Amino acid sequence: MNDDLAALAARIDHTNELLQRMLAEVAKTPSTHAIFVDAGYLYAAAGRLVAGTEDRRAFDLDAEGLIDALIDRARTIFADSRLLRVYWYDGARRRIHTAEQQSIAELPDVKVRLGNLNANNQQKGVDSLIRSDLESLARHRAISDAALLGGDEDLVSAVEAAQGYGARVHLWGIEAPEGRNQAEPLLWEVDSQRTFDLEFFKPYVSRRTAAAYEATAGARPTREDVRFVGAQIAAKWLSARGREALVELLPGHPYLPGSVDQDLLVEAEGLLQYSLRGQADLRRSLRDGFWEHLQTQY
Repeated sequence: MNDDLAALAARIDHTNELLQRMLAEVAKTPSTHAIFVDAGYLYAAAGRLVAGTEDRRAFDLDAEGLIDALIDRARTIFADSRLLRVYWYDGARRRIHTAEQQSIAELPDVKVRLGNLNANNQQKGVDSLIRSDLESLARHRAISDAALLGGDEDLVSAVEAAQGYGARVHLWGIEAPEGRNQAEPLLWEVDSQRTFDLEFFKPYVSRRTAAAYEATAGARPTREDVRFVGAQIAAKWLSARGREALVELLPGHPYLPGSVDQDLLVEAEGLLQYSLRGQADLRRSLRDGFWEHLQTQY
């Protein structure tokens, strides 16, 4: 009996020694945090706060400076933690980076993740990307804290998923001139909340002059301008889809499938900074330019 008790005591001592070693290793391992930015929320809320508009064409955002400021703020809040990276979520046609998104993707410690944009310029798939990343990083113990800059109620499931694996989620918001720009259910679920005010964003958001904005948004382009843009978009379309898609498209000439025609219209309006709705002659020139480029490649 004494031998059994002695063996049991030895096993307990050995287990305690292992636990102490494990706790010592955990204590030496620094905490890690990541910043998750819903760019759609950021542009809309910061634009309204500083420039008085949510229209991205009406103001400039110094994304590099703002990201550095967010990293510095996180360094202060999570003093004993190291940064994993900044995740930047935005939308783009066919998930092809714009020039601005490409420049953000090239910044150190920044990962750009793209959802899609529908015909109404609404982001699709961004919330699911945020949930996937938050859940995966928390599950693999890659982060202990997540700073989430966003406001959509659909992000509640992302918060719950990360918390389920032990990560703490801290919601960062942007001051709203009136009311609230973050969903209440999201505010209820997070571990902490923090709001950045006008003074924080002023250095990074600047409204474009009325003359510059009107020159891009109001001047009616010529038919040749629109035809050229149609050819540009056709080149991108062909590069993304390939010759097999072109072979399928050609028998329908001069008509385009509804989905292709709608994507063509929306992308052209973005490039021209001009609405082509109700402009039948310009719409025809756009399609002509699109078809002419494709036919030269066949």
